Amino acid sequence: MHSSDATHGHSMTFVRSIGRWTMTGLVLNGIMGSGIFGLPGELTHLLGRASPIAMLFGALVMAVIMAVVTEVASQFSEAGGPYLYVRTAFGPFFGVQVGWFWLLSIISGASVCANLFAGYLAGLVPSVGHGWARTLAITAVIAVPAIANYFGVRSGANFCNLLTVAKLLPLGLLIVLGVFRFSGHFQMIHPSEIVHPGGGAWLSALLLLLFAYGGYEDSLAPMGEVKEPRRTIPFALATGLLVCATVFALLQFVILAAVGTMATDRPLEEAAIVLIGRDGTLLVAIAVMIATYGYVAGSTLNAPRAAYALAVHGDFPHFLSRLHRLYHTPVLAICIYAALVWLLTLTGSFLWVLELSAGSMAVYYAAICAALIRLRKMQPDAQALRLPYGSAVALVGVAICVALFSRLSIRQVLLMGVTALLAAGNWWWARRSARGRSNAQNVVELPCIGAARR
Repeated sequence: MHSSDATHGHSMTFVRSIGRWTMTGLVLNGIMGSGIFGLPGELTHLLGRASPIAMLFGALVMAVIMAVVTEVASQFSEAGGPYLYVRTAFGPFFGVQVGWFWLLSIISGASVCANLFAGYLAGLVPSVGHGWARTLAITAVIAVPAIANYFGVRSGANFCNLLTVAKLLPLGLLIVLGVFRFSGHFQMIHPSEIVHPGGGAWLSALLLLLFAYGGYEDSLAPMGEVKEPRRTIPFALATGLLVCATVFALLQFVILAAVGTMATDRPLEEAAIVLIGRDGTLLVAIAVMIATYGYVAGSTLNAPRAAYALAVHGDFPHFLSRLHRLYHTPVLAICIYAALVWLLTLTGSFLWVLELSAGSMAVYYAAICAALIRLRKMQPDAQALRLPYGSAVALVGVAICVALFSRLSIRQVLLMGVTALLAAGNWWWARRSARGRSNAQNVVELPCIGAARR
């Protein structure tokens, strides 16, 4: 069932108020979370001086999957993102599976970022590190974007974009200072430095980079509120990836030039100290707080729209599909999502969900790639952007995801199995509920038929 069919029965609809630059900001915010602050050190450890090249290569690999996502997304204009694409291509069972993995991935990311924010804030204001002050800080971190989204998608998106600009400023400052200081000392990377780490190190680095460049698919959840989605989405995805690839590669170059190839847990902080002095620690702490807060704000916009889509199609409880009469926002879904993230952050329960994130991305990227092949057969004449050799590119995307999945630990695979079982239970409940509603309608209609005969 196409998404538009599911919403015909709803008297209230979303308002299309997200333009191409706002959408680009949401894509940037989705990709540029907290990962960039730890990733450079991991890449340097794996690849040494070849790590800036890896940043660009990782973006090219992600571009393969993103191109597939762009074609698939161009066929839809309603809320739902990956869940909706897979449900349309393969039916409710697989749609619900993808919906669960996708939502758990967003929830864990938001909880981790809220926790990181509180941790860095405690470094600046020690009293926030424990007790009621920490609870109050985490509550404020989650409540502010929830309130902004309550009053409309435009206010929620503008809040996210303000944080996106804010997170780019300190990173941009480090890049400008680093390039200005080290560009004269740049030495060409010798081919032996690229080959020396070996295939295993490059594969591990590539998998890390796929996670780093992921997250843009979350911004597809509010598709029902995007102006001219068929034009806006490709522009936003391509521009977002290009900007992130440029920022990531330049940051890696600056860190490498400032710190060298020595192992460090906080590479950006070490580089900032070299460039600015001891104040560099404060700059990076502020940058981390803005980046993590930006992700929390973005997830508060995206995840409730994903839950809304599942509810509209009967796969989640119906009350999650209710929109506010005045603001046209999924109010209950927003409140429940914010409460869930708040609870997981305060209790630390997000850690088991976090372990699912790695495999979750592999699951729904592979499912979207497979959906392209299926949708081309189902809807050959659909108005959509057509990727040249799309089916072949989609198969390459599936292969990349299989390689990604193969790197998971046994514990992660077991947790994913539990999640799949929970999602299957959700599907069974939804199917029974739909059957019950259908039977109830038949019971109501029978007396009318009998009355007509009499």
